[in-house]
Amino acid sequence: MGKAKLLLGTTNRGKVAELAEMLADLDIDVLSLDQLGPFTEVEETGTTFAENARLKALAYASHFHMPTIADDSGFEVEALDWRPGIHSARYGGDAAPTFAQKIEMLLNEMKASGSNSNAARFRCSVAFAAQDGEIVAETEGIVRGKVTDRPRGTNGFGYDPIFIPEGLSSTFAELSSAEKGHLSHRGRALLQIIPYLRTFFRSLT
Repeated sequence: MGKAKLLLGTTNRGKVAELAEMLADLDIDVLSLDQLGPFTEVEETGTTFAENARLKALAYASHFHMPTIADDSGFEVEALDWRPGIHSARYGGDAAPTFAQKIEMLLNEMKASGSNSNAARFRCSVAFAAQDGEIVAETEGIVRGKVTDRPRGTNGFGYDPIFIPEGLSSTFAELSSAEKGHLSHRGRALLQIIPYLRTFFRSLT
């Protein structure tokens, strides 16, 4: 019958390796999208992270006929009414094509908002769909913290240089990958969905 397979709806092999390690006790192959041939990226038309994660999980599970995990995540700032949110990757549009420019725009917008709050959070939603198009489980991970007044650190990506998680004095970009991994919103959401994956795949044997 061969090994059971789980698709992670990403082309990031690092994410695939991370999940495979978390599921090392199960005899399954964790695959990325680019390992399965041509695919069309799912349009993220949802109004929440959860809706977008669900859309991607269902679309890829149906297309590849394989159990699939997908996630959607972003950065939320209280002073900006919790924007950029689901638009984090597209914040600023053509006027801010790089994350350095997005960060500069966000900090300027915070100053102009008149708010005294520097509260922020990273949020990630994860959805797990069976190959028959049923959503098996959905989870969410949140890391709360605050925005710095300037970027700090060279590790990480996205908004990591301006986010300090609660209880620390370093930004995400000043932490090592391992340190950030223990704290990350995505890691927290994945940890919660692991029990559902174990139950699902053990039921297949």
